[in-house]
Amino acid sequence: MDVLKQLLGRLHPLVVHLPIGFILMGLLLQWYDRKKKDNTATISIIFLWAGITATLACITGYLQYLGEGYAFDTVKWHLWSGIATALLSFLMYAKLKEIQVFDFLSKLPAVGWGISLFILISFTGHQGGNITHGETYLIEPLPNSIKSALGYETFEEKEISLNETNWQDALLYEDVVKPILKNKCVSCHNPKKAKGELLLHSKEGILNGGESGAIIEASKALESELFTRLILPMDNDDHMPPEGKTQPSKEEIELVRAWIDADAPFDKTIAQSGLEKTLFLSFFPQKEDFDHPNIEIAAVAQEQIKAIEQSGVHIDQISNSSHFMSASCINKPDFTDGDFELLLPIKEQISRLDLGHTKVTDAICSKLAQLPNLTILSLDHTAVTGKDFQLLTSLEHLKSINLTSSAIKANQLAVLDKLKNLQKLYLHDTEATPENTSLNTSKITVVFGNYQLPPIASDTIVY
Repeated sequence: MDVLKQLLGRLHPLVVHLPIGFILMGLLLQWYDRKKKDNTATISIIFLWAGITATLACITGYLQYLGEGYAFDTVKWHLWSGIATALLSFLMYAKLKEIQVFDFLSKLPAVGWGISLFILISFTGHQGGNITHGETYLIEPLPNSIKSALGYETFEEKEISLNETNWQDALLYEDVVKPILKNKCVSCHNPKKAKGELLLHSKEGILNGGESGAIIEASKALESELFTRLILPMDNDDHMPPEGKTQPSKEEIELVRAWIDADAPFDKTIAQSGLEKTLFLSFFPQKEDFDHPNIEIAAVAQEQIKAIEQSGVHIDQISNSSHFMSASCINKPDFTDGDFELLLPIKEQISRLDLGHTKVTDAICSKLAQLPNLTILSLDHTAVTGKDFQLLTSLEHLKSINLTSSAIKANQLAVLDKLKNLQKLYLHDTEATPENTSLNTSKITVVFGNYQLPPIASDTIVY
């Protein structure tokens, strides 16, 4: 019997939409037919079905209340207004069918009943939303300035501020765990709104727990409600924060677990708690890695781009948020050093240049030095030997050079150490090897290729 009760109760979110649809359709048809009154019989039947489905919604809602363990104070207004909606739907049916139920029924015009029914169903739906998503579910998305103007308490997000130098000295609770709770939990668990009699805005509130008892078991995250409710499936009624609220990230949840497993200290630093650095890396400032300088640049006239593309060089804007350009000679393998003059009208905007598989030589280096914002350069499959690479040292934004299958000489590469922002150098299928190449590999990642996979047992199988 309990299984049936729970099953029928969980049909409530489905059934509850039926009376809403019938009532709104009936009210719209009533307004549309307000002058002709040709469809009164049809509209009355719609309100009859509204009353029947509203009754079903009340029954399933009551069963859900019994089966899910809601407090009566939580559901009472939704329950009583739902019953009132069902009764008013039946009365609207009686009014339109001119059935004498009460004397006052015939005195109040149908439009008055319609307005009352619309207000009632709106109130009932709102109460249902309060139960499902919390009493501030309509206010939650608003900016804090508007919330404050409306008299609601706001909770400014507190950022977790960690970096390579301060992470070990940061207080584990104050600087890491507390911001997570403040940003994701305190809006429902604070002195003005303590759901489940639980306060999460302070050490005392956390230690006191809520109506169901303690929420943390020191050194036992998997036995602590503060953690276990975070990892429940979203459709579980005990999942916290509830559906509709901003959810903590998996990294934040892992930090809550680590804090509890470290004996839930409130006054220790991260170093004193013995936690690994990897837990905190996602909260370090993320370096932005662009394939163009992080500066503003003027736009290029479309006429200039079209003139260059007519020669066979493909020009493409790197992104909608930047005016920097990518130039590629993939469709112009006969591009030579002399053809570089074609690119000069957009020399300020070129940040990515692909001269791979072309006929350029070492003479191209003096021309490349005219591109002040060059960031990514491809010279693969060319005759470039590198003897004029010193001319590239003025390119302060250059981060990557591809010399795969080029004629590069290993003894010409050392000068590239002077490129202060060079990060990647591709030397696969060249005479350069780890043994004959002298570069500051702590700053520059040199890719020589020639990778070999380790043998595995299945390699010996003969088919």
